Amino acid sequence: MRVAFVGKGGSGKTTMSALFARHVASQGGPVVAMDADINQHLALVLGVEEPPEPLGSHLTAIKHHLRGDNPRIASAEAMVKTTPPGRGSRLLSFADLAAGRIEGREFAVTTPEGVRLMATGPFSEDDLGVACYHSKVGAVELLLNHLVDGPSEYVVVDMTAGADSFASGLFTRFDLTVLVAEPTRQGVGVYRQYLDYAAEFGVRIAVVGNKVHDAADVDFLRSHVGDDLLTWMEHSAAVRAMEQGRPFALGDLEPANADALTVLLKEVDAQEKDWARFGRQAEEFHLRNARAWGDARTGLDLGEQIDPGFVYGP
Repeated sequence: MRVAFVGKGGSGKTTMSALFARHVASQGGPVVAMDADINQHLALVLGVEEPPEPLGSHLTAIKHHLRGDNPRIASAEAMVKTTPPGRGSRLLSFADLAAGRIEGREFAVTTPEGVRLMATGPFSEDDLGVACYHSKVGAVELLLNHLVDGPSEYVVVDMTAGADSFASGLFTRFDLTVLVAEPTRQGVGVYRQYLDYAAEFGVRIAVVGNKVHDAADVDFLRSHVGDDLLTWMEHSAAVRAMEQGRPFALGDLEPANADALTVLLKEVDAQEKDWARFGRQAEEFHLRNARAWGDARTGLDLGEQIDPGFVYGP
């Protein structure tokens, strides 16, 4: 199951991504965490000293790998971030993604708790002033487009802050989107943006309150997000210690916060994989991007990359 963590900058979505990934691993679930945020902090919060090889710096190699021998795609250069799989494409099992080996390179490292971590990578010096971060995130979108995952297999993605996640079709690649919201007007304001954007596409949003101090904070969140409030994390001395680089283990969490992670995992497991919607939206966003910029940039009719005979899913 694929879970995206979103929210305004400073809401704690990276911390929540890390805590959830650690919780899944502690329950014996195989989990891949992917840092797709422009601020690359997930490795730090997961206790990884050396971040993995950046996916965003090797986009051509990733495209070449996923292209396989799909006859509708002439070359890796003809692929864009939304190019969907077709017959002949190299599909990825969850085990393939967790292995992280693409074209002879290792793109994943293992955290102390056993989470496999991948990252888009930060801007390089060559990117400054000439590139947008969506070129990096395109690697994650391509990998998820070609991933065939199943129950009890978890992909946790720390997304870019605010509504910027809607600047590509990546926001439709998940079984559940978790919006981390502080009990403030700014925090619930991002929720309203997400709700408006996601409603048209059937994207399931669950709100997790964060940095909650008392019942009044819970009441504030519930008054603004209603039944979408799944659970909340109380202000945590253990989490603050983790964020300051002091030793941390899941057992250090306060009981109420440990229970919140259990509730979140139960909600993720309750989602039903909708492969038909996944395929339909992959093709829709590919056509949108083709018409907006892809055809002009490549000089090709990228709509021809869509294989009408391809069936998404296992």
